[in-house]
Amino acid sequence: MDQLILRHASDASRLLQILREMQEHFGHIPPHSISRLAAKLSIPRARIESTASFYSFLHLKPHGEYRVLFSDNITDRMSGSQSLMELMCQQLWLQPGKVSEDGLVSIGTTSCTGMCDQGPAMLVNNRAVTRLNHQRVQEIVQLIRNRTPLNDWPEDFFRVEDNIRRGGLLLDNALPPGTVLRAALELGGQRIVETVKASGLRGRGGAGFPTGLKWEACRNAQGTDHYVVCNADEGEPGTFKDRVLFSRQADMVFEGMTLCALATGAKKGFLYLRGEYRYLLEPLQTVLQRRRENNLLGANILGKSGFDFDIDIHLGAGAYICGEESALIESLEGKRGVPRNRPPFPVTHGYLQQPTVVDNVETFCLAVMAVHMGAEKFSAIGTAKSTGSKLISVSGDCQRPGIYEYPFGVSVREILKDCGAVNTAAVQVSGPSGACVGESEFDRKLGFEDLPTAGAFMVFDESRDMFEVARNYVHFFAHESCGFCTPCRVGTSILKQTMDKIAAGHGTRHDLAEIENLDHVLQSSSHCGLGRTACNPVLHTLKHFRPAYESKLKSLDFEPAFDLDGSLARARQMTGRDDAGAHLKENE
Repeated sequence: MDQLILRHASDASRLLQILREMQEHFGHIPPHSISRLAAKLSIPRARIESTASFYSFLHLKPHGEYRVLFSDNITDRMSGSQSLMELMCQQLWLQPGKVSEDGLVSIGTTSCTGMCDQGPAMLVNNRAVTRLNHQRVQEIVQLIRNRTPLNDWPEDFFRVEDNIRRGGLLLDNALPPGTVLRAALELGGQRIVETVKASGLRGRGGAGFPTGLKWEACRNAQGTDHYVVCNADEGEPGTFKDRVLFSRQADMVFEGMTLCALATGAKKGFLYLRGEYRYLLEPLQTVLQRRRENNLLGANILGKSGFDFDIDIHLGAGAYICGEESALIESLEGKRGVPRNRPPFPVTHGYLQQPTVVDNVETFCLAVMAVHMGAEKFSAIGTAKSTGSKLISVSGDCQRPGIYEYPFGVSVREILKDCGAVNTAAVQVSGPSGACVGESEFDRKLGFEDLPTAGAFMVFDESRDMFEVARNYVHFFAHESCGFCTPCRVGTSILKQTMDKIAAGHGTRHDLAEIENLDHVLQSSSHCGLGRTACNPVLHTLKHFRPAYESKLKSLDFEPAFDLDGSLARARQMTGRDDAGAHLKENE
């Protein structure tokens, strides 16, 4: 522990990384070590426990030598993940969420693992296992029983394919590392900003804020230090494009961050990598080291005196909310990932309250291309308000799931044709927080003018129950709410209970009306975007697939969600009474 703390310079802002490495070493975070850690970092013990309890991949109690987490994304469910988890539990004589009596293994679920194009998938001690089937699950059960180390498992279990189905501006790029950076040194920081502004590049995280304006605001902000942060916490179910960019274009990502540093005067950068992509950590560190050796990172980059910039990788620990930029910054500082009040915005008060640019992986790559091609050529791709290309993560009911790159302005129907989707009933664009479009809207186009998207494109054919799709999304939001604000914490829970009530056959039209009322409350009073978009899956599927809901409803105007008479059944059994007087109402 002392060596670990020393390696992180006894810096409390690196608390999350220290806790993560402690867990990798001990298998969990030993409670007896927390007091020592608190003393070494000069922070309260309560802060350490609070931070550890916030992230779903951290735990203060042992969860077994093998912690198995099945991906519970809707596409994994469609591929049979639930039956495979039941099979593993039966084989290991174990209940979900429990640790085996011998302390060997625990089995549970987690949110989307970013492997939607090759599911069902799961994490074993934070390592992704793809393409699960009955045979593979049984083989894994035997490996666990034999206590076989993960490094000795078949390599094929951990194979993650890129599944690039259609290339373009980014995926087909073959620029040697440093090419654009050398040219950018001749331009200078101000002209880099002007080029990115003129290109019309907008952030690819979904919100679409103009990238050049963000860089300019950070460049002009007052502060002792400036920072560049790459948001690689793509936790939106159905999104996996960042995974492929790191596999194919890691140098371009880091070149884009360095370009931003040159434009803004930053000396330090951070890559915030989602915990589900732990397997990418060492390969990315290798790329960073190679760039340092080639003088593309570090001091006096490419011989430019005073151009000093380096990048650290911070690994997340299972918190969807950290995809929100201010929550990500809080997590970078070793805290719970709770979104900040805004304003002020990160460009003036970001990491350590200093000017900070936060952009996502795809945005940094496209910034490189905008500077390389020039603003005029780049802006000629796509549409007037949505320039450049967009990576689309396609999954679900189609023959060719994977990554597709298109110029903005492509229609939903064209993507469905390219990926081999037939009898499609609906497409969820941009994940649960995005929009569900039915067949009548398949000619709508991807772009900030019509259908903005962070990249997810989940396909559902006519055999799917869209109520259950929306219900899965609602459970996701309830699980991932950070709990900071009451409207979101309570509202997502009420929404989940209402959908479960309808699924159990006790729903009424009154419940559907209450969901709309709940949406008004969440829209007007939630602290961040998670609460404001939590009702979207229900409202959008109600619009296109109302019969899927109404077929489950009772004709009553109202029925309480809690069955008080049913809850007394155990008491009646214990007293041996089951007459009419022992019931709150007559049995039907």
